[in-house]
Amino acid sequence: MPRDEHVITKDDIISLNDYELIRNEKRQESILRKKFRRLAIGPYATIQFESWDSMWLQIQEMLRIEKGGDEQLVDELYAYNPMIPNGSEFTGTLMFEIDEEERRTAFLKTLGGVDQHIHVIIGDHKVTAEPEQDIDRTRADGKASAVQFLHFSLTDEQAKIWKSGEGQVMIQIDHPNYGHAAIISDECRRDMARDLD
Repeated sequence: MPRDEHVITKDDIISLNDYELIRNEKRQESILRKKFRRLAIGPYATIQFESWDSMWLQIQEMLRIEKGGDEQLVDELYAYNPMIPNGSEFTGTLMFEIDEEERRTAFLKTLGGVDQHIHVIIGDHKVTAEPEQDIDRTRADGKASAVQFLHFSLTDEQAKIWKSGEGQVMIQIDHPNYGHAAIISDECRRDMARDLD
């Protein structure tokens, strides 16, 4: 599996039958990893920092559910490969979660442009998110999407500080209508360091 190449290829995907044999084990691994790679940011936002492994599992699960074969695989690789950290970045899926649809819609209408207000803080360095360029995540009426796909590109110096384990690191949203931050644990930081070359 070419994790070092930061890409999933057809050769990395196993048959549905073989996947069923290891599915429970892989899902348990994913649940454990998500415990420290998923952070709440205030009352309504949660970010999941992605990895090669999380995207591989997502593709395998989509193929298992939809059973679209090679034709579907092409689409899944196209959709999920961009969210694999490229060796000098972190990637994350940010979700705004409010159970009641009416309240959620009203809340999201106040968050236009939120993707420009999401940062990873590494000591004195602020790394502002860059949205995945697949679609616009804020509609013309100002309503933000409940799901944001994000990239945080690090300089060599920032990556070095991250890997050193020194100082504090956090994730921050500083939108005028939603200002919250969360400290990234040492365990999460060590695991995410594996995503950096």
